Amino acid sequence: MLSIFSKTAQVIAPSITKQSRCIASLSALSDTYQMLHKTCRDFAEGELKPHAAKFDKEHLYPADAIKKMGELGLMAIATPEELGGAGLDYLAYAIALEEISRGCASAGVIMSVNNSLYLGPVLGWGTDKQKKEFVTPFTTGDPIGCFALSEPGNGSDAGAASTTAKDGGDKWILNGTKCWITNGYESKATVAFATTDKSLKHKGISAFVLPKPIKGLELGKKEDKLGIRASSTCSLIFEDCEIPKENILGEPGFGFKIAMMTLDAGRIGIASQALGIAQASLDVAVEYSSKRIAFGKPIMKLQAIQSKLSDMALKIESARLLTWRAAWLKDNKKPYTKEAAMAKLAASEAATFASHQCIQVLGGMGYVSDMPAERHYRDARITEIYEGTSEIQRLVIAGQLIKEYGL
Repeated sequence: MLSIFSKTAQVIAPSITKQSRCIASLSALSDTYQMLHKTCRDFAEGELKPHAAKFDKEHLYPADAIKKMGELGLMAIATPEELGGAGLDYLAYAIALEEISRGCASAGVIMSVNNSLYLGPVLGWGTDKQKKEFVTPFTTGDPIGCFALSEPGNGSDAGAASTTAKDGGDKWILNGTKCWITNGYESKATVAFATTDKSLKHKGISAFVLPKPIKGLELGKKEDKLGIRASSTCSLIFEDCEIPKENILGEPGFGFKIAMMTLDAGRIGIASQALGIAQASLDVAVEYSSKRIAFGKPIMKLQAIQSKLSDMALKIESARLLTWRAAWLKDNKKPYTKEAAMAKLAASEAATFASHQCIQVLGGMGYVSDMPAERHYRDARITEIYEGTSEIQRLVIAGQLIKEYGL
């Protein structure tokens, strides 16, 4: 259970605030989820939101905030308590990650990668020894992990891995380059995918977990990005990188399956991050339009502005329910590939839409960095790209529909 609950439950439970109630669907959930929501919202308001612009402008990794998130259990929400995690579920994860991302989208993606993409596959396919070495130390916020799947030439085609892992007897020898690695500079371990048998194509891909730094692994330059600037993104370059034979996850050839199942769960995380950005955009638009006077009254009273606010709220709430549904299906061990893709698609497009409309509501003030609207706009854009582009999500959804109809 989340460590802060045992210390503050009696204080939090009676005082679910008006801000907490702005998500109407929370009222249908248990006190645990409502307490978690308030805890994360208060943390985001006090520790993230006041510094998010500085993190973004100066490309600063929010180390202290991430450590505090670790102390709250947020860096390992769905990890069992016996391994150092919070022992909660994916619905809790979705609720928490949205609030963290509402305060700082970069902190949100750092949290998402550690929870879903790094800890997820090690928990799912790791041995007891691997979990002891690569899970328990990574539940605290320091250290954190990363996930190395994409390559310069394969992007969305995850089955075309050109990075190789050669059997060296008592070791694996990795060669190749992985790109677009979130947490690449700060992470102390990675789950990496490499081809162990090229003749088997995607069935010849295997997954490995290895520490960082390690001989034979170099980091590429930090990418200068449009948004999410407080999280590092770089390439991992393997040159005869030797790792113990026991560092494989699952069996040889299981890598593609591990990657696809990991991405299903990861899409719930990115959907939640996108929701946080979208909600932050709506918050800014509502606050500004309630105070900005034009034609003798707050612009919120103008029908044109009301139309924008209502469309933003509609898309956000719809995407939130899709995200929570995908999380519920995962928690109840039901198929959720299609629903995770729908959630990620709807939430990322809601984030892009809401951040765009937020700038329109603010007008010129939305275009300058004195206001957070332009940061939300930049941060939103990547949510339609990483962990599967919007085009890939539509392919996934269509593929699942074809199966469901037996075609």
